[in-house]
Amino acid sequence: MTEAIRLEPGTTAPEFSLTNDEGGTTSLQDFAGSRVVLFFYPRANTPGCTKEACDFRDSLAPLNDVGIQVVGISPDKPEALAKFRADHGLNFPLLSDPNREVLKAYGAFGEKKNYGKIVEGVIRSTFLVEADGTIGLALYNVRATGHVARVLRELDVTP
Repeated sequence: MTEAIRLEPGTTAPEFSLTNDEGGTTSLQDFAGSRVVLFFYPRANTPGCTKEACDFRDSLAPLNDVGIQVVGISPDKPEALAKFRADHGLNFPLLSDPNREVLKAYGAFGEKKNYGKIVEGVIRSTFLVEADGTIGLALYNVRATGHVARVLRELDVTP
């Protein structure tokens, strides 16, 4: 098993280009000059991931109001992401990282504790990528419930 790297604020955000839930390609470069929240989650349509994604959905307007976009990334296939988006009315892109290369580059895949056992998997994590392409906020091992409220507080965004 491999220990995940940890990105720190001020470091350059790893570039990526992934298939989105509509079958197209979305790259970090698409958000150049803008601020974007990237949240990494284990699996679409599971209770915790659904709660987290719906919280981002419900908080998108205040984030957009301060110029922050939101993107979700998981190892799910694009078809599963499209269903997830449709099932819950998600209003931001979902990206597929089946090889977990982007997850690993952000430190969102590696060893974690799951019910007291050490396993390798997706580490629920959220990042703010600043307009200049650097990491502005890096949150690892976050809980699905209450997490988006914490992100809003950290970014000083009023819901």
